[in-house]
Amino acid sequence: MPEESQPESSLPLFQEKKLLGVGLVIFLFDQATKLLAVRHFKTPDPIDGGMVVIQGFLNFTYRLNTGAAWSIFEGRNTILALVAVLALAGLLYYRRHFDNGTATGKLALGLLVGGVLGNLVDRLIHNGVVDFIDFYIQRANGTYWHWPAFNIADAAICTGVGLLFVMAWRTENVEDETPAANG
Repeated sequence: MPEESQPESSLPLFQEKKLLGVGLVIFLFDQATKLLAVRHFKTPDPIDGGMVVIQGFLNFTYRLNTGAAWSIFEGRNTILALVAVLALAGLLYYRRHFDNGTATGKLALGLLVGGVLGNLVDRLIHNGVVDFIDFYIQRANGTYWHWPAFNIADAAICTGVGLLFVMAWRTENVEDETPAANG
């Protein structure tokens, strides 16, 4: 009898090639870009505001965030590192409930795993998360509006969560269109 292959959604973690591959790529790219920011600027919050990439829109800089998104829970790096460990463990343990065995699901979880791991490593090494991408708008009156600085890991986490929302929405719509749902 030929050996049956396991569905991809029930593979052991070490065989989740797509998820682990995406996670590794995100983690390495995140850490490499943060290393460049730290080496280039040497200290957080450079006085000159960073390196202008697109005048009036984008700078590269170096910020050290000891809080979470938008610096909420600032100064609680140890607690946030513990939350990251628990989130990473939960994502990996319950991955079958999130990814539905699809390539998009594996991509979403890989983005989340790589992003969470990248920011966790920062919290352990730098005692905060290294942020370096600074989007802003220069207003006509000369003042600036800044989006909070972020990094590759943050972008990957947001993208992964967004993909999971789209997958859930698409699954709901497919179920709503089935004949049983219509009556």
